[in-house]
Amino acid sequence: MIDIKKVGIIGAGQMGSGIAQVCAQAGYTVIVFDQSAQAVADSFERINKGITRSVEKDIITADAGEKARTLLVPAASASDLADCDLVIEAATENEDIKKAIFKAVSEHLKPEAILASNTSSISITRLATASDRPGKFIGLHFMNPVPVMKLVEIIRGIATDAETYEAAVRFAESLGKITANSQDYPAFIVNRVLIPMINEAIYTLYEGVGTVEAIDTAMKLGANHPMGPLELGDFIGLDTVLAIMNVLYDGLSDSKYRPCPLLVKYVEAGWLGRKTGRGFYDYRGDKPVPTR
Repeated sequence: MIDIKKVGIIGAGQMGSGIAQVCAQAGYTVIVFDQSAQAVADSFERINKGITRSVEKDIITADAGEKARTLLVPAASASDLADCDLVIEAATENEDIKKAIFKAVSEHLKPEAILASNTSSISITRLATASDRPGKFIGLHFMNPVPVMKLVEIIRGIATDAETYEAAVRFAESLGKITANSQDYPAFIVNRVLIPMINEAIYTLYEGVGTVEAIDTAMKLGANHPMGPLELGDFIGLDTVLAIMNVLYDGLSDSKYRPCPLLVKYVEAGWLGRKTGRGFYDYRGDKPVPTR
């Protein structure tokens, strides 16, 4: 079984930054690559703040925090990932983009390296076909925010070999995570249950059953959810919610997974949630205000 010491991260957004942070805090050398050099710079700033929070919350010591920072290395090109034992893709939830990444990066990796996707919904079996190593390809779906959430879903494609699966479980556990094995079906476990709930909450708003505030209050106080479903959709990103609903709708051909037209309209408007300043709430002021 491969001994994972150096981890590559492709995609320097919120998820890639979170994965890089927990890997560095666990003692792995982490190489972060993105097509945008500015995205990598922004990612390192985000990671540094995250490490500081971990120290302040006594999750790690100050010395461990400083060591974690020294383990983070920016990559100028995909070829800088050549020595990695494990490479995790954390790009946007788009199958064509992910396949292009796997095709491009495969040629740079050593034969024994494991290639993983952080996809939250797309078939691992299909993604693996874009690589040169289906047997060493696996799904490692971290939850957001990565430094806080304990779960990692592990998804084997039809060609994933046992050694790769065992190495993936061992790696996730070394980060202090708890693993759940999912079969390779659309949206896996968490998002198969969670995202249709958010979509149904949007239908509830669309049909006038309740306001944004009423729906979120009802689910927080009536179902003991820490965050209302519309607020959660904004946190995840409404474009991601729509992408996962489309994967479910296309993959399972069941009308219950039809994306709500209001969700589609918000995405078309560019109102994607917290990351754009507006979604079902407007975040541009001192306090979030419902947009409907």
